Amino acid sequence: MIEADVAVVGAGIAGVGAAYELSATVSVVLLEQERQPAHHTTGRSAAMFLESYGGERVGPLTAASRPLFESVGTLLRPRPWLVVQDPAAPASGHDIAGGEVLEALSPAEALALCPVLRPEWTEGAMIERLAQEIDVLGLHQYFLGGARRRGARVHLSAEVLAGHREGGFWHLDTTAGPVRVGAVVDAAGAWADVVATRLGVEPVGLTPLVRTAAVARFAAADPNWPLVGDLAETFYFRPEGQGLLISPADETPAEPHDARADELAVALALERVNAATTLGLRSVSTAWAGLRTFSPDRDPVVGPDPAEPSFCWLAGQGGFGIQTAPELARLAANAVLGGGTRLPEALSAARFRTDTGKALSAER
Repeated sequence: MIEADVAVVGAGIAGVGAAYELSATVSVVLLEQERQPAHHTTGRSAAMFLESYGGERVGPLTAASRPLFESVGTLLRPRPWLVVQDPAAPASGHDIAGGEVLEALSPAEALALCPVLRPEWTEGAMIERLAQEIDVLGLHQYFLGGARRRGARVHLSAEVLAGHREGGFWHLDTTAGPVRVGAVVDAAGAWADVVATRLGVEPVGLTPLVRTAAVARFAAADPNWPLVGDLAETFYFRPEGQGLLISPADETPAEPHDARADELAVALALERVNAATTLGLRSVSTAWAGLRTFSPDRDPVVGPDPAEPSFCWLAGQGGFGIQTAPELARLAANAVLGGGTRLPEALSAARFRTDTGKALSAER
């Protein structure tokens, strides 16, 4: 029998962050269904720290996460974000809320930053100068190593199969054996609704969306180029080693699974990047895919379930899970421990369980 105060389900960035925060105060067991942590989305993320990306509710979570990134000192690397527009189909990105973070650029300024852009794509260009590349695995190891040093126990190949609450405890049936804990944090990523259902908790309606990325062969890439993406969010690229990391910014709904790159999606990435640049990319050296899981209103879900307060959600981070990980981990730990920080109601699972919550969701 595995026993602890809290079970955190999932050892991606959300789970290890929550385990790190909680293990400073209570005993924690971290349950991961795969044979290694960060096997799915976290291990395949090319994340950036972008305060202008994610909308009005995600932006503050990103800003609140900055102190931890900066305190570690090795997790961020400057990489401005250059936003361009398709001259044939200008559109607003649904997740961009730049405010004072995005600065308008002249076409000449945009071309000076990335000379391979086609001039017609630089009209209306914007830049987030303080954007940063995130060392995703470095952040993951910071949380995981810290949690272990604080006494958290990590069990791999430990899929949660079923569970129920009885006598003040959660009794979980896992492939690593029975588990008894006082509270559960559901940080299972694309599988978060699955885990909730197995424990008799109503799901919130999460949708995993496949995102494809590849490294295109291009030896002449300038390592100082910014991250370049279009306002309509149909592609992005940035230097990566001896090539260019490219993506069609796809969002294909899928069931939770071990995602693989689709050849058509990779071809689409090449086509879209070539349309906006003079690069003439023709092939890739490697390609992969991950699942970015969104709630119905595309904002994260964090905090106690309204019907079962000992079950804490930490899910639906979409494409913002890495940059918001420190603050979301703190909020989830506070929800479990009953700390003084008031949880944002807009992030609660309750918004999907009441008429008011449904109306709130529909506004997005």
